[in-house]
This record gives sequence, structure tokens and C-alpha cells, in this order.
Amino acid sequence: MIAMIEGDCRRAAHNRIRLRPMAAKPSTSIARRARTRAEADFATWLMMAKLGSFDTLPDNAQKVLNAYRERLDRMTEIESKAIAVRETYQAYYSDMGGTGEAPEPEPRNPPPPERGDTAVDNVVRFQKPPKDKPKPVRPADRGARTSPGGRKPVPALLIFIGLCAIVVAWKFLTR
Repeated sequence: MIAMIEGDCRRAAHNRIRLRPMAAKPSTSIARRARTRAEADFATWLMMAKLGSFDTLPDNAQKVLNAYRERLDRMTEIESKAIAVRETYQAYYSDMGGTGEAPEPEPRNPPPPERGDTAVDNVVRFQKPPKDKPKPVRPADRGARTSPGGRKPVPALLIFIGLCAIVVAWKFLTR
């Protein structure tokens, strides 16, 4: 009897899992990817147009840029850019398989200012790695290099004197 109840619980849990509706998570990830792609593509199209390559852009890019230029007469550059990115984002959202109206992206929170900076921008500051503190050197070790095995290498002058001694000994013994 207990096994039967346990089996029914498993089947019921299995059915609940199968019948649960899909969460909105996939459309959120599609929206995020579409938004990122739209921002990157618009920036690329705008730069290519400024560099004189407007004719080589795809038709949809040319349409978006023409609408952007027309809006510049009526509104600021930031507003016109936001509208152009929004239009591109909606097109990408539906192309990537998003259903319904493209969701409004959540606003990006700027990082907190560092060290009293008043203006926050998207430039990453270059940070040098911390310098390693040198190990204290004993007076006997100064000028002596150590090899990876821990032994001190033989100085070049000592090697030269040893080779000279071998040559002299060879000449003396071969006479």
C-alpha cells in the first residue's frame, strides 16, 4: 500500500512538472541578446557611414540610418539614437524568435564612482599589477645568481682559468 501511494506521488509530481507552463526566462535572454546586438550593430553602421561606407551597408541598415538622420533635425542626437536602437531591437527580437512585443529592457545601472570621480563613463581604468616586495638579500648572496636547482653557478672567470690550466697541462704532458 505504501509503495502504491509513493508511486502515485511520483506520477503526480512528474505530471506537474510536464504541465507547468514555460517561464519567461527564454524571452528575457532573447531580449537581452537582441538589445546587445542592436546597440552594437547601430554603432557599427553609424561609424561605417561616418567613414564613407554608407553604400556598402545592408538595406535595413541604410533605412535605419536614413530615419536617424531625419530625426536629428527634430530632436537631439541621444533621443534619435535611442529610437533607432529601439527599432532595430524590436526587429532583432522578432527575428530571434521572441513572441509578442519586445519587452522594455531593464535600465543598466552605472557602476559606483571610484575614488571621488564625479563623472561615470564606460571606460575601464588601467590598473597596474601590484609590485612584488623584494626578498631581503644576505650580504653573501649579493651578486651571486642562483640556478633553479638551488646551487650557485660557477663564475665565468673560474671556468676560463680552469680551461687555461687544462691547456697548459696538456702541452706540458705531450712534450
